[in-house]
Amino acid sequence: MMRKSEYALWALLVLAVLAAGSTMVSLARSQSASAANSEIYRQLDLFGEVLERVRSDYVEKPEDAKLIEAAINGMLTALDPHSSYLNPKHFRDMQVQTRGEFGGLGIEVTMENGVVKVVSPIEDTPAAKAGLMSGDLITRLDKEQILGLTLQEAVEKMRGPVNAPITLTIVRKGVDDPFDVKVTRDVIHINPVKYNAEGDDVGYIRVTTFNEQTTANLQKAVEDLKQQLGPKLKGYVIDLRNNPGGLLDQAISVSDAFLDEGAIVLTRGRNIEETQRSNARPGDITDGQKLVVLINGGSASASEIVAGALQDHHRATIVGTRSFGKGSVQTIIPLGSNGALRLTTARYYTPSGRSIQAKGIEPEAVVEEELPDDLKAKADLQNTKGEANLRGHLKGEGEEEGAKGEGNDEEESGSSSYVAPEKDKDTQLQYALDILRGIKSVDTDAKKKAEAN
Repeated sequence: MMRKSEYALWALLVLAVLAAGSTMVSLARSQSASAANSEIYRQLDLFGEVLERVRSDYVEKPEDAKLIEAAINGMLTALDPHSSYLNPKHFRDMQVQTRGEFGGLGIEVTMENGVVKVVSPIEDTPAAKAGLMSGDLITRLDKEQILGLTLQEAVEKMRGPVNAPITLTIVRKGVDDPFDVKVTRDVIHINPVKYNAEGDDVGYIRVTTFNEQTTANLQKAVEDLKQQLGPKLKGYVIDLRNNPGGLLDQAISVSDAFLDEGAIVLTRGRNIEETQRSNARPGDITDGQKLVVLINGGSASASEIVAGALQDHHRATIVGTRSFGKGSVQTIIPLGSNGALRLTTARYYTPSGRSIQAKGIEPEAVVEEELPDDLKAKADLQNTKGEANLRGHLKGEGEEEGAKGEGNDEEESGSSSYVAPEKDKDTQLQYALDILRGIKSVDTDAKKKAEAN
């Protein structure tokens, strides 16, 4: 058995980690809370005993810091796929990434069944240029298995010196055998907004991610397109396809840019007093011009907040396929010199009160991209299983316990993430242009059905 002083040290360390998370909730002062605390201390006795057995009897002397970090990671990853521990280096990397520049491959990833799943490759990055696709499973890194690594450990291995190559082993739906893709690391400069005029009457704005530069770049795009098209301007296409999300405050400010009033998003935590509502301020940067928003199975998180807000306020017509369905909010909780927690602290809801978690946003106009002939034989190739299919995902409202991690035909989020590389063959974009030009209209009943979902 461990010495009392030594046990006290480990117990205090574990309790410190628990205390960092507990600042996000209000503990009830009641007998039931006292009983719960007693159970926690009993479980900590068990943890201390196991920890000491590992330290004293494991075949090789383990590193104490790694044991504790692994224990913390195990606790957090057991909650949901998006909660995790960021050690000091990972925390610094995340802060750099949200500023819009970082080193690596250029993919948004999550963990599924012990392997890394690509949520979306980022445009004009090494990963996108190498042909990685949303829904790809990465099983090996330089021939070494990923199984057994945490998501953070796998991401760390994918990062490295600029110009250093790495070989990813990919399992892709519709392809019989795993195959290798060689990707050369680079400094990833994220330009979150790209834009151009479509013809002489429509502004096209592609938002690839929500980082600290997104809103400012969006405003510049709108102003430039106004000057370029002048009085012929009929509206804007806002393309959020394969946008994996990003900063919540940027999703709110992007939505606000197109709205004059009303709620943008509601976030509801564990306790009712933690409900927050973000509201639009007067001023629409487009001066009320028509909007069409494009989404697909790779549109997640912040993208869904924007699409849901504009849909509920009837400010935009949503075109494409059902979005990923990530309707939870992660709060970064700094732990001083010990890094930070990324903890799921709330669900978010659209202005009308819809939860998107494990469901996604359903467009008013469901438009599938037309696959080229060489992909039609493997129609599932570009299909992205959404949040509802992530093992251990946070349940959506009305989702049965037995459906956790499995999805079903009625509620399954996610959809095709294929986007044609040539704009003239991009079925969804052409449909959006036809709406803005008055060639097509969206069925009112379809709109009501989408909003009800």
